[in-house]
Amino acid sequence: MTVPTPLLDQVQLPADTRGLSTAELRQLADELRAETIDAVSTTGGHLGAGLGVVELTVALHHVFETPRDILIWDVGHQTYPHKILTGRRDRIRTIRQGGGLSGFTKRAESEYDPFGAAHAATSISAALGFCAARDQKGEDNKVIAVIGDGSMSAGMAYEAMNNAAETTKQLVVVLNDNDMSIAPPVGGMSAYLARIVSGGAYQAVRKFGGKIVDVLPRPLQDVARKAEEYTRGMATGGTFFEEMGFYYVGPIDGHNLDHLVPVLKNVREIVDKPVLVHVVTHKGKGYAPAESSPDKYHGVSRFDVITGEQAKGKAGPPAFTKVFAQELIKRAELDPKIMAVTAAMPSGTGLDLFGARFPERTFDVGIAEQHAVTFAAGLAADGMKPFAAIYSTFLQRGYDQVVHDVAIQSLPVRFAIDRAGLVGADGPTHAGSFDVGYLGALPGMVLMAAADEAELAGMVATACEIDDRPSAFRYPRGEGTGVEIPALAAPFEIGKGRIVREGTAIAILSFGTRLAECLKAAEMLAARGLSATVADARFAKPLDEEMILRLAREHEALITVEEGSVGGFGGFVLQRLAALGALDRGLKVRTLCLPDIFQDQDKPEAMYARAGLDADGIVRQALAVLGIDAAKAGLRA
Repeated sequence: MTVPTPLLDQVQLPADTRGLSTAELRQLADELRAETIDAVSTTGGHLGAGLGVVELTVALHHVFETPRDILIWDVGHQTYPHKILTGRRDRIRTIRQGGGLSGFTKRAESEYDPFGAAHAATSISAALGFCAARDQKGEDNKVIAVIGDGSMSAGMAYEAMNNAAETTKQLVVVLNDNDMSIAPPVGGMSAYLARIVSGGAYQAVRKFGGKIVDVLPRPLQDVARKAEEYTRGMATGGTFFEEMGFYYVGPIDGHNLDHLVPVLKNVREIVDKPVLVHVVTHKGKGYAPAESSPDKYHGVSRFDVITGEQAKGKAGPPAFTKVFAQELIKRAELDPKIMAVTAAMPSGTGLDLFGARFPERTFDVGIAEQHAVTFAAGLAADGMKPFAAIYSTFLQRGYDQVVHDVAIQSLPVRFAIDRAGLVGADGPTHAGSFDVGYLGALPGMVLMAAADEAELAGMVATACEIDDRPSAFRYPRGEGTGVEIPALAAPFEIGKGRIVREGTAIAILSFGTRLAECLKAAEMLAARGLSATVADARFAKPLDEEMILRLAREHEALITVEEGSVGGFGGFVLQRLAALGALDRGLKVRTLCLPDIFQDQDKPEAMYARAGLDADGIVRQALAVLGIDAAKAGLRA
């Protein structure tokens, strides 16, 4: 007896799904879920969100003519099943690896990724842009934006929805709601109602009713419209979306293809008003370990498919994030004014630990960095000591508030900037590349970077003492270096660095956790007969001018090293050296920073090596600035 070929093997592109029956679509979804689980078990990555949208992914590609119809996913971490269905199955086990597929949607990767996304709440705005372009060109393709309920906590989503009805009459927004459950009876009734209200017969009756209402006297028109609105709101919960100009359909069970497919087909034919389809899904659906996990297997390392047990690395020093959280707890025990703010990342920033100890002093404002910053400014204005713990890449979203609401008013908001520098598998969308430049540009800002865990503890202490202006300290993802952390760290003197190693020929000035590589580089230079001083700047603003002038005066060359973009710490040092006349004496200077490109994902150590920010890269620059041929000095090409 021959074993039938799996359907997934027969589906190379979405067009191959369009002749399948609903039963075959269910089989395809089951196979797609299994393939996703198997792939992520070997690579690690995002799992729970993707498992939750398997049926939705199949239904969308089955009903709509992608890529002609534009399908835009919000965030993108749930798109592994989408990638498998759109011609990338043969590369899915390279996801988030060097040279492999991105963990998010990426325009350069596929025509089925019309818009790249890795930050929340961008999909509806982008979709409106596609709609306006389509309408201007007189085309008739569909545009669909998929957005999660978490992303709906971001103000940008509402800005887009508020603008949608004025921009276009043809837009489909799929609200993927995975924060609620539907009991079987409610789910069946909801699906029935959704199918009815999205169908042509209901629309015809509604339009006919509208015509009748139009000929009624004004008072009766108002009463009739309010009654109709109230009835729809009671039946479907859509009054809010209707008020924003959307035609609401749902909620429906996002795992039931018998419900999803006909509703989406009906919605596809609505051309007189933007539509919001409310789909309820369950993160981790179909894989028991993910369904039962508190975080729904949002991000996982490699794991055993049978047991769900994730691969564990060797025990090492505590992560910088944990060190920050623990030090903040110590300080908060002593100071009741210390409060903590996060934007939907309590565990990612370590504030879940702080919140467990001080629930009344911890605020998670949702995916709303702009609000988080100004909320913290309000706390500071009334005498509190707020710490806003936000990833570097996400703080970019709140920059106007940092300028307008914090810096201009000199409010002492303390920014704990996690994920500084390169972040490995998450790639350029999550890299903390730019905060040194954009925060260092602000008058009055105190800007620090931790070289190790002990330094981070000291910077938390320092930020606690700064009551007259904003401050920020940055630290990377991952484990610390293993140094001993004081029981209670002492604050640093503002704007003062430290000399870590004394030398004579060349000075290496580090800002952040590249200090360890700088010390390795000094050892390598010493083996070649070159004596190097290594200094830890600690502060990018204010700079330690006394230390920098000493380094310039006592050495032939000076190299700055940082885990930030062009125009950051190195630029600040150059500007001060020029202003102080130190460059007039013939000092040779090189500024080492991240390359002026967006680096694709890889292992962090490989990314830093390509950026020239490992010990080898630092030695090469040191030799080059001194006019020494690297090959002759015994350094491999």
